[in-house]
Amino acid sequence: MAERPDNRAHPTLDATASADIIQDCGTIIMRVIAGKAKGHRLKSLRSSGLRPTSDLLRGAIFNMLESTATDWSRVLDLYAGTGALGIEALSRGAAWADFVERNPKLCAVIKENLGHTGLVSQGAVLCMTANKALSILKERYGILLLDPPYTDPSVTATAEKLSCSRLVGEDSTIVIEHSRRVPLKEKYGDFQQVKNLRHGDSCVSVYQYAGGEP
Repeated sequence: MAERPDNRAHPTLDATASADIIQDCGTIIMRVIAGKAKGHRLKSLRSSGLRPTSDLLRGAIFNMLESTATDWSRVLDLYAGTGALGIEALSRGAAWADFVERNPKLCAVIKENLGHTGLVSQGAVLCMTANKALSILKERYGILLLDPPYTDPSVTATAEKLSCSRLVGEDSTIVIEHSRRVPLKEKYGDFQQVKNLRHGDSCVSVYQYAGGEP
């Protein structure tokens, strides 16, 4: 089991910093915030309809993870988009990440981003829907990152299915980014919401195992 990374070795983004997103020739380019791949650019597709997580919000997500998540051995980046969340986790000390994305063009972008950050040997890209991935994946994950289409109402059903699946255990932490117009429950299966962050219209909810607690 990979232990939680040392915060001193991997400083997170200062809360006063602005999002570092560069537009260039039809692409959107972001950067890895911290860790061994810090500063590397992450490419996206401008025409893909993505709403990239800003560096500020991504930094806040990993601030929360570094104080709550205990198992960094295996990460699942569901609705991966560019792979920015999973790559950030790898950069900060996670041992392995699986990236699930249904758009073939974005799957190619994730592979490119893994390559130029030097993390290609620590990840796999699964070009399929989230539902299909949940039905075929068998490994247990320490960190599960969900960033579905912004106002997708099915995120609740996905969270319910995930929380009762073989992909989670007592050491798992589930992170869901969603619009505040798509409220989530405080508990899914055995997982209780332990942290909640709001940034503009974006919300991030963090869940951990609570067993049979009411």
